[in-house]
Amino acid sequence: MAFPVPWSVVLVPVFIAAELILCSGSNNCLARNFGHDSIVCECNSTHCDSVGLVTLPPLGNYSSYLSSMAGSRLEASQGQVQMNSTGAGLRLTIVPYQKYQRIRGFGGAMTDAAAINILSLSDGAQEQLLRQYFSNEGIGYSIVRVPMASCDFSTRLYTYADKPGGYNLSSFTLAPEDTKMKIPLLQHAQAMSPKPLSLLASAWSAPAWMKTNDALTGKGSLKGLPGGKEHKTWAQYYIRFLEEYAKYNLTFWAVTTGNEPSAGRMTNYSFQALGFTPEEQRDWVAMDLGPAMYASSFPHTHIIILDDNRLLLPHWAKVVLNDVHAGRYIHGVGVHWYLDTFVPAEISLGTTHHLYPEYYLFGTEACAGWNPRDRGVKLGSWDRAEQYAHDIIEDLNHYVVGWTDWNLALDQTGGPNWVKNFVDSPIIVDAKRDIFYKQPTFYSMAHFSKFLWEGSQRVGVSASEETKMEFSAFVRPDDSVVLIILNRSPSEIQFEVWDPAVGYIPCTAPAHSLLTLAWNTH
Repeated sequence: MAFPVPWSVVLVPVFIAAELILCSGSNNCLARNFGHDSIVCECNSTHCDSVGLVTLPPLGNYSSYLSSMAGSRLEASQGQVQMNSTGAGLRLTIVPYQKYQRIRGFGGAMTDAAAINILSLSDGAQEQLLRQYFSNEGIGYSIVRVPMASCDFSTRLYTYADKPGGYNLSSFTLAPEDTKMKIPLLQHAQAMSPKPLSLLASAWSAPAWMKTNDALTGKGSLKGLPGGKEHKTWAQYYIRFLEEYAKYNLTFWAVTTGNEPSAGRMTNYSFQALGFTPEEQRDWVAMDLGPAMYASSFPHTHIIILDDNRLLLPHWAKVVLNDVHAGRYIHGVGVHWYLDTFVPAEISLGTTHHLYPEYYLFGTEACAGWNPRDRGVKLGSWDRAEQYAHDIIEDLNHYVVGWTDWNLALDQTGGPNWVKNFVDSPIIVDAKRDIFYKQPTFYSMAHFSKFLWEGSQRVGVSASEETKMEFSAFVRPDDSVVLIILNRSPSEIQFEVWDPAVGYIPCTAPAHSLLTLAWNTH
């Protein structure tokens, strides 16, 4: 739109002033546009927008937080709950007596690449970045996935026991990537977190000498059979890892049976992998990993199977969990988000939950920019924020108890990654300028991680008519209610929320927006 000349003269100083105000303000996003469909928020050692501590208004009022393609980022507002219906055509009704799973938490992965990028910043900017995720005023991350040794997001190939034939693991030693990078950052994150972090360990590959292909990459599995010396040694490798990290006061909530076991069964697979069939995984857990964990100093550390794409469900779960010898050691099933569109969530996640309700479902990895058709970093992509929110809502509505993003931070190319498997991350670091950008996906995660505390229980919510909105509702441990709504459509949607315990909340979901509503019930 063209303005008459006087307006354009007036506008220039306004923009400059706004930028100066943003720099000195505490909670404002310093918006940058890189030509995609939305903006990033720029942060440095002295300034970063933050949602801050969230306290709900008294009974009879509600809080709302809005992020949108148009540029809102966790924009807070409050309103009054109405005693009578607003007469809106669409009504979402909270059904608190329909109770489902309880939330464990949300988080991301401290890969070698993430650690390298965080440490490439000045001390002040590092502190700022970690605070965004882990501090009281940050977005409430409580889960950190930690690769055991190298993965594709490393700068070299290594394990902790590369010396051939060391079945007693006497040469087992953590790498400089652990002791100099990941461990100090995990300790720093833990120190600023209001609650103990839940650490989750995943291994990509066993040492080459234990494997059928004598290599960390490509198609290969453990030599011999479950119960044999390679399988026993690989189980002990897990224990040694937990022991070494415990020396740094870092204890693990869970381990997975290994990252993407299906990858290690693909010919010429390009990076670190260890193949297992579900039958092999079942027997390795029953005969080796389960007994080793139980007899170790870490009998309460959870074992999570699969750690691979959900299209492998329910078959994988049936094979492993139908076996009582394996099942007694297992706590949950880990899923990755890749290829989610190929199998409806109800068929994979829903069926698995209904067959095995005593085992939780947990999202262990997701990232944008992995697809060859839409590769790498896109600064300011709102479309990717919607992909995240859609997948998280779909997972939550199908019994998943937590959702873990992949790299906590990457550089502007989406690395480092030794096989150039570059992807996107919620935080992108520009070390040369000592700044980092918070992507739309960062705020997408925040709409869940900041508000869905551990122990929050999903409850029923019903729509009075067909709607393009996607939503999920929870009652938190203090009985407050949280409702998260995604509108991926190009039009604003007017609706009302009815909670029979408190009344009616009139609402508008702008086009391409994510909305978190929260209110007290007593």
